Amino acid sequence: MTHQLSCHCGAVIIAFTPAEDLSEAARCDCSFCRRRAAATVAVHEDDITILQGAGNLTLYQWNTATAQHYFCKTCGIYTHHRRRSDPTYFGVNLGAIEGVSAADLRTTKWNDGVNHPADS
Repeated sequence: MTHQLSCHCGAVIIAFTPAEDLSEAARCDCSFCRRRAAATVAVHEDDITILQGAGNLTLYQWNTATAQHYFCKTCGIYTHHRRRSDPTYFGVNLGAIEGVSAADLRTTKWNDGVNHPADS
């Protein structure tokens, strides 16, 4: 099923087909994600399309620069990121998906980003 997500101001709109059920969304405890606290759902890179606002996205990277975290430069909302664990996948912000309430899904799964295999 194809979904859309948007930032708060509506400048960025993304269409995607998740690789998993939305109820499988997870949170990460790496130094960046635990501060952001957004649950994400996996999307293969072939299944995500920026419909509007590509020029309004800003990129944040650190450490290995493998992960690419995108935010709307107007309202600051995190929309999606290319995953460090598998760069052929993105994580999309569950809270930005149109018509979906993350509270209803009660996501509780956590990924161990503190002890990432690429760091050993």
